[in-house]
Amino acid sequence: METILTIFKALSDETRLRILKLLEDGELCVCNIVTALDMIQPKVSFHLGVLKEAGLIKDRKHGRWIHYRLDDSDMFKRSLILSVLERTSNAAAAEDKKRLEMFLKSKNTKTDCINLKNTLRGGND
Repeated sequence: METILTIFKALSDETRLRILKLLEDGELCVCNIVTALDMIQPKVSFHLGVLKEAGLIKDRKHGRWIHYRLDDSDMFKRSLILSVLERTSNAAAAEDKKRLEMFLKSKNTKTDCINLKNTLRGGND
């Protein structure tokens, strides 16, 4: 019963649903998720931790960056995620995807994610 409660608690937050919505199209680096949600990294990392603890996402480290994807190893969880995402559609999620697309189009191999995020926001760092 504890596992089910953890899963439903993870699915009860709009930010976590927005993260899952972004991940339904494939793996993303944490910097991509931060940019798409237009939130600070610690807040996004907290929500990613909740989703990971519930077994809804997996992560892998690649150099300095951590990449996240939906965990499809458990068919019950996978079906539940897909069912929730199918019924989750809002303006915030659409804006997230637009920001993500813009960020990914501007990304190049010589610039790290943090510098690009600052550039998109108009920062001079």
